[in-house]
Amino acid sequence: MEWLNLYKEKLLSPREAAFKIKNGSRVVIGHAAGEPKKVVEAMVNEKDKYSGIEIVHMIGMGLGDYVKKENNNNFRHNSFFAGPTTREAIANGNADFTPCFFSEIPRMFRDDYLTVDVAIIQVSSPDKHGFCSFGISNDYTKPAAECAKLVIAEVNPNMPRTLGDSFIHINDIDYIVEVNYELIEINKSNITDTEKAIGKNCASIIENGSTLQFGIGSIPDAVLMCLENKKDLGIHSEMISDGVLNLIEKGVITNKRKTIHKNKIVVSFIMGTKKIYDFVNNNPMIETYPVDYVNDPNIISKNKNMVAINSCIQVDLMGQIASESIGIKQFSGVGGQVDFIRGANMSDGGKSIIAIPSTAKNGEVSRIVPFLEKGTAVTTSRNDIQYIVTEYGIAELKGKSLKERARALINIAHPKFRAELIEEWEKRFKKEFDYFIYYKIHK
Repeated sequence: MEWLNLYKEKLLSPREAAFKIKNGSRVVIGHAAGEPKKVVEAMVNEKDKYSGIEIVHMIGMGLGDYVKKENNNNFRHNSFFAGPTTREAIANGNADFTPCFFSEIPRMFRDDYLTVDVAIIQVSSPDKHGFCSFGISNDYTKPAAECAKLVIAEVNPNMPRTLGDSFIHINDIDYIVEVNYELIEINKSNITDTEKAIGKNCASIIENGSTLQFGIGSIPDAVLMCLENKKDLGIHSEMISDGVLNLIEKGVITNKRKTIHKNKIVVSFIMGTKKIYDFVNNNPMIETYPVDYVNDPNIISKNKNMVAINSCIQVDLMGQIASESIGIKQFSGVGGQVDFIRGANMSDGGKSIIAIPSTAKNGEVSRIVPFLEKGTAVTTSRNDIQYIVTEYGIAELKGKSLKERARALINIAHPKFRAELIEEWEKRFKKEFDYFIYYKIHK
């Protein structure tokens, strides 16, 4: 094992590895629950030694201290997805936001839209051939490492070894930092009656043998809970969490009827609890690939009966979807929503679903609105939308006129907001007496 001697030669402490990063570098950090901790912490602890460091990542699950105002002279964060640790910094001007589809991030690195000077990654322990796995964070992390001028890897025995296109050899790592910390965990959400109703409505339009994409949170978990009577479901999704485990154990998710990657769950990253991290370790059922493959609409569309399930902040009466900003305040990001909606729309028998509660802020505001708030970014265009689902039902918008889709959306809005939505409908569309309006007002 010649690689073992090379491995030992590359070993550094977190502080020593951090000092290999030159001022003015663009540093890409591994994604989500696979975020490396120790080297980033060492950078922040030694902040006075740095200037002009640009830190780039999507969802950050660590401390994110580099975005603090007092660190602005040393670090500048550039985000692809505003998260809890970075949202306020972006709003306050202490960090930047770069819009892009999740699937396009690797290309941005490869084509030097954002040249990668340094990639800090977290990987599994090497196998007997000297290959480490990107584990629960393949996504843009592997492409960043492939493009970087300098690769610093935290090698963690707690990182599972996932299969697929998920490996980097010791030869391709410049410096190694051995660590031993538990991976970041995201616990399952408590599911409300509203979310159960949404899950039931979504499940009603999912057919046996469908291939699914979904995110993380209470609504995806609610949908999965309502699929126990289905057969031979498959998964091709940018991510999975613990919610899939029950359906795998019950034999509902088998992947037998998938068109591509038959018998395999294909994902780009994994975020959940230790239970799913243990499940994916060396599991031949699970394959992870970079996000420019998993989220490529052309690849997605090859799955027959592809069903994409996503959510949003607001939808207006035309069917425009706002999933990433509230006015001009960046709340999250595009992620893979558009990638999968377009892929599902191109799929033979595919369906795209936006699933939302009818209200927000404890029922104080409607998520179905006459107009998006001024400055709000439209994430998914009205031309792409097929189904909108709330606890009150399903609105199918594909093929419907503006007048018809507005009617359908009002019908699944919360009853206490329907009158004002109807009023707006009348302003736009009423030319003569309409029984729909009469029924809604007088029922």
